Amino acid sequence: MPIKIIEGLPAKESLAQEKIYTIDESRAKTQDIRPLKILILNLMPKKEVTEVQLLRLLGNSPLQVDVDFIHSSTHTSKNTHQSHLSKFYMTFDQVRDQFFDGMIVTGAPVETLPFDQVDYFEELKAIFEWSKSHVYSTAHICWGAQAALYYHFGIDKVQLDHKLFGIFPAQINHKGHPIIRGFDDCYQVPQSRHTNIRLDQLEERGGALDILSLSPLFGPDIMASKDKRQLYILGHLEYDRETLAQEYFRDLEAGENPRLPKNYFPENDPKKKPPFTWRAHANLIYYNWLNFVYQATPYELEKIKDLPIQV
Repeated sequence: MPIKIIEGLPAKESLAQEKIYTIDESRAKTQDIRPLKILILNLMPKKEVTEVQLLRLLGNSPLQVDVDFIHSSTHTSKNTHQSHLSKFYMTFDQVRDQFFDGMIVTGAPVETLPFDQVDYFEELKAIFEWSKSHVYSTAHICWGAQAALYYHFGIDKVQLDHKLFGIFPAQINHKGHPIIRGFDDCYQVPQSRHTNIRLDQLEERGGALDILSLSPLFGPDIMASKDKRQLYILGHLEYDRETLAQEYFRDLEAGENPRLPKNYFPENDPKKKPPFTWRAHANLIYYNWLNFVYQATPYELEKIKDLPIQV
């Protein structure tokens, strides 16, 4: 089934080349079904790149998915043109009276800052609180996951000695959980961050979260609330094959002397094409999440506000 997007969104052309089908509003109105309503809070600087990455994954299911994008109204984007935001994005104020089956909160390149020094953190906290009563399930990615863990549980991020950068193995820790159904015992996941959440920090919360996967190198990777409505993904399974290479060359050109991403370039040669070793699990986790949301969300979305939530 296709995903519904705003007519004219540039991501549509890239998705069509990959045989991922999209429809616009006029076509969607002829479908006699209730599609899943998914909201994406895109905090990444190059928003169009992230749009394609996430829409590709959301389009890999038999469900019709209606996607809306919002951006922070308290932050001025330097890497996405205002005309793109005005045409294809809304603000939180424009959606706060709506209800959604699911929401995705992306990462953001602000992890070296304390949370209270991020210029849009007050707005983000309001969105986190709103999501409890207006969104059935929220998936948080990388810094978005760290920010949500801090808001909901008081778990602060820990600064790493050097950037966790590359492709790393993680091991399943909670077999049978619907979010990781079909995962291999060990999977590969891109990581690109300066901060971490330690296992002992989660254990101090008395088992408030299910730890779905762990890495012997950096600790937790995927976590979920007990009711499965809050998902925290520290890695970047949504990344394209070339994303880490683009980050490496960007930092190199900026004179930052970055380390090579680990386990990424063949023979550690940046001139060689990196293998795509995480695509299957990326598709699977978003397929599983959409399937869970489809089965669990009330048909009448307004009833979400009456449901208990564990955070």
